[in-house]
Amino acid sequence: MTTWPTDLQGLGWGADYNPEQWPEHVWTEDVELMRRAGVTMVSLGIFSWAKIEVSKGEYRFEWLDRVMDLLHAGGIRVDLATATAAPPPWLTTEYPEMLPVRADGVRLSHGSRQAYCPSSPIYRDRATALAAEMASHYRDHPALAAWHVGNEYACHVKRCYCDTCAASFREWLSSRYTLDQLNDAWSTAFWSQGYTDFAQVLPPRVTPTFANPAHVLDFDRFSDDAILELYKAERDVLRMITPDVPITTNFMVNWTFGDLDYWKWAREVDFVSNDHYTEAQSPDRHVELAMSADLVRGLAGGKPWLLMEASTSAVNWQRRNIAKTAGEMRRHSFQNIARGADGTLFFQWRQSRGGSERYHSAMVPHAGTDTKVYREVCEVGAEYGRLTEVIGSTVDASVAILYDFQSGWALRQDAHPTNDFDYYRHVLGYYKALWQSGVTVDFVAPGTNLSAYSLVVVPAFYAVSDAHAAVIADYVAGGGHVVVTYLSGVADQHTRVRLGGYPGAFRDVLGVWSEEFYPLRENETVSLTDGSTASLWTEHLHTRTADTVVSYADGPLPGVAAVTRNAFGNGVAWYVACDLDENGLVRTVENALSRAGVAVSPSPIELVRRKGDVSFLFAVNHTDTDAQIEASGVDVLSGEQVSGHLTVRAGDVVVLREEV
Repeated sequence: MTTWPTDLQGLGWGADYNPEQWPEHVWTEDVELMRRAGVTMVSLGIFSWAKIEVSKGEYRFEWLDRVMDLLHAGGIRVDLATATAAPPPWLTTEYPEMLPVRADGVRLSHGSRQAYCPSSPIYRDRATALAAEMASHYRDHPALAAWHVGNEYACHVKRCYCDTCAASFREWLSSRYTLDQLNDAWSTAFWSQGYTDFAQVLPPRVTPTFANPAHVLDFDRFSDDAILELYKAERDVLRMITPDVPITTNFMVNWTFGDLDYWKWAREVDFVSNDHYTEAQSPDRHVELAMSADLVRGLAGGKPWLLMEASTSAVNWQRRNIAKTAGEMRRHSFQNIARGADGTLFFQWRQSRGGSERYHSAMVPHAGTDTKVYREVCEVGAEYGRLTEVIGSTVDASVAILYDFQSGWALRQDAHPTNDFDYYRHVLGYYKALWQSGVTVDFVAPGTNLSAYSLVVVPAFYAVSDAHAAVIADYVAGGGHVVVTYLSGVADQHTRVRLGGYPGAFRDVLGVWSEEFYPLRENETVSLTDGSTASLWTEHLHTRTADTVVSYADGPLPGVAAVTRNAFGNGVAWYVACDLDENGLVRTVENALSRAGVAVSPSPIELVRRKGDVSFLFAVNHTDTDAQIEASGVDVLSGEQVSGHLTVRAGDVVVLREEV
């Protein structure tokens, strides 16, 4: 099985290409401008269903044939979409029952995209039929490099609550539980919710007050599975007809999305692809980008991955859509390459004149080619052409962060001690502390063998099974070091609270127990004995075998331990029982790194190594000040020899082929 776009020469560089938005005379110009910009691959046809299948079973490929031929003549590889991301109006008009339904019973209409229920047999039938027709028509086309199934699954319809989904949900439950097991797992003795027949079970629609948390979590799991099955249905059709063409779909591992368990999804694609857009107003947007890239590399099992979408400048969907500064798009592109991507693409090639994304930036802006954006696009395209040696190399890390999508689902529900907790941003806080310490990080799934790592951070691992908890305990007992944060181990996989004191599953390994949570009021902070502060979260913690590292100096729990360290077996387990400020978090992380024997090497710039036959040091300066580091080798981008000291100018990028 091929696991990378076929015959792709060099790094992937390009964009979503939507020629159907433009008159045909523009297409030839597009290909010439792509060649000038160094484009090597485009994704094509993502939103073309209405243009390809104009009525049921009536397919028109002539226009797409001409585009495919033009791209091939221009030496540009094609990641061809199945075009199923946006059902056409003729389909939803004829079959309105395939449209999704919200939790409040409102059926959504067509008029944007993703207007389908993931459990709809009508949608699945028409989508797989289109995929089969696409595969049969283009199976031998020389431009075809990969298949792009759907697009950003669950981006807009995260969950559907229609009667079709209700029936599918009941089937999903009955394959996993008996009725007695279901009632036990869901704690249905509370509020008279005991079920005597699976036919009584509904999706967690709008109810008079809080829904059953275990019910909601299982519906999240069902929905994830249902959407994944939709992807797999198209994938399997493609694989049958074009077995040698790799297949992917674009994930959304970023600050905006968390509704699919991508650890499961990653096992079903031939190569991992991701869409990432920075939070324009955040001063730490480059740090969040780094975290996303590292998490995607983890999903890819350390193998190269593809950034399928990013923005050259502003997007159209944030509250304030701020343009990127000169050089920022270049830095972001190289950040992704540094952290394991073997290609970066944008949405989209040419900025749209109309439609809801007309103000979303592109490689060719509304103003044309005599622009900052297009000049920078050409610059990066030329630089990518000099990085062929990087292809296939990998990133090594001695520190890991355990990331659990399903704990994130459980923690976003209502009726928790605080509703202001954000799982992704909580993880980002610990990631940033490691980033500031100069430490490259891998991300791992629950249950992963951790023996390769000197230190593992376990943030808010809330809904944890006994088996997954045992993996962490065994790792520490065998000599590993962990940092466990608050809200970890509190509940089992059904969100039932573990009795005997928090943090439940991790009490023994941490050597502590907590009798009560003490979340703080909005804007309230408490002081700690090391001079740091905490906000949002504290808890009444007791030590058993653990040593107190930091205590509360004031607030509701003066003198109570806030950060602890425990020797367990041959290893060490830290517990952070509060929401530390940035300085306190960095201090705690660096202490844990030091104890684990991991070198702490803060740098004013971002430094990441990719290693293959040789080592490449990526140095990205996000600051407005020149920085100097110790390094030797050849600057691949400029060709200059570096001996001992490397100056990375403000806002610049250097890729150094290191001398070892």
